[in-house]
Order: sequence, then structure tokens, then C-alpha cells
Amino acid sequence: MSDLVIVSDEGPIRLVRMNRPDKKNALTMAMYEAMSAAIEDAPKNPALRGLLIAGQPGAFTAGNDLADFLKASKADGALGPYIMRFLYALARCELPLIAAVRGLAVGIGTTMMLHCDHVVAGSDARFSAPFVSLGLVPEAGSSLIAPRLMGHARAFSLLVMGRPMNAEEAKAAGFVNNVTPPDEVEAEAMKAAREIAALPAQAVLEGRRLLRGSREEIIARIEMEAAIYKTCLQSPEARTAFEAFLNRKR
Repeated sequence: MSDLVIVSDEGPIRLVRMNRPDKKNALTMAMYEAMSAAIEDAPKNPALRGLLIAGQPGAFTAGNDLADFLKASKADGALGPYIMRFLYALARCELPLIAAVRGLAVGIGTTMMLHCDHVVAGSDARFSAPFVSLGLVPEAGSSLIAPRLMGHARAFSLLVMGRPMNAEEAKAAGFVNNVTPPDEVEAEAMKAAREIAALPAQAVLEGRRLLRGSREEIIARIEMEAAIYKTCLQSPEARTAFEAFLNRKR
């Protein structure tokens, strides 16, 4: 696996850590591939009862590495196989997903929260989904899950208007469970993960399936979003937005 993603099994919990602090954990295609493999492989170990996704102090993830993303999208079209594999892995995962979020959680850093069962956020966490400002549409099934979770108005503000949420606002919206001081986030998340792991495994599995609803519906929405995303990515407004963003970064 890429050294930009560190995977370790700590008792019944698999810890998947994004490890690119110099780039605020901006995700490359290789990082998506490593994270997907870690999630997909977990059920092969019967001792594992949960997955904990974490970042680094100050940055859960800044979202896609745009240069890597644009290169991949030109070769493969739209989101490409690496990102789609990761989205499918999230949607199909049957182990409880826990997230420990400190600092920035941009784009997929926010939408992956909608697939998590328990999220601990630091008081410094900031969730944002600036898809539309780049001429794109939300992904990861968020257009289906977010309105159900937080209502249309909040989902529209986050996913269309691109207005960020701090940790307390995310908790009020329903996709963060606990807010803690930043240096306590991972300990609190691991504590929750071990609490879930101590419950009867089959009952957790069946209860989680009932709560999450139709996996096929979520996957169908991921694929619908990806098709629209591909069309949007080729639009003049998206090209203009990306050029402006990349020029600003130089």
C-alpha cells in the first residue's frame, strides 16, 4: 500500500490514516486505491469489527489533489476508476465505519461522513463541499443521503451553495456525533469504535443494514452523480473554475 496511507490493525479495529500532511492530505489516485483496498480487505479478517478513518492534525483531508484528479479524469473520464472504487467500497462496507476528524474536511472529506456510523470531530473541524463552485455536482451518494439526514435546506446550503459547517453545526445537522478538543479526537473515536466492537457482531451487522436502507439505491445514486459529474467536468464553466483555482494556487 502507499506510504501516504497507513493501515494498522489495532485489536478489533482497522485504522486507516491519510498521511500526506505537507499537502493537507489532498488525495491522490494512489491514496484512493490504498484506502479502498484497506476497506475491501477488512472483512477477510474475522477478528476485525470496525474501521476507523483518520487524518492528521489540522487536516482530515483537503479533498482531491486537483492536478492528479484532472490528469486521471482526462485519461479515464470523470471520477475515474480509483475514486469510484473508493465510493463503492464505502457504500458496500458492512463493518461499522468511524471517523476521527481534525481540521479541514473538504469535498470527499465531507461526503464520506455520510457513510460513517459514528463521527468524532475536533472543535477545529471544518466541513465543506465546494463542488458547485467548481462547476460540478455533489458525489458519493451525498445528493441522496444528505437531504434525508439533515433536510433539504441544510443539504442545499452545504452541497449546492458550498457554505461550510463547523463541528457544532455538523453535529446539529446530524452527521457528527461528538465534538471534542482536537487533541482528544482520536482517543474518543477509538473508544467509540471499541464500544461498537464489543457489541454482538451479527446484531450490529443486521441493525446497521436496517438503518442504512437499500445499498443498491445508494450505489445507483453514486453512478447517477458520476454520469452528471462527467458531463459537468467537460463544461466551459468547470474548465474556467478549475483554471482559476489552479492559477490561484501557483
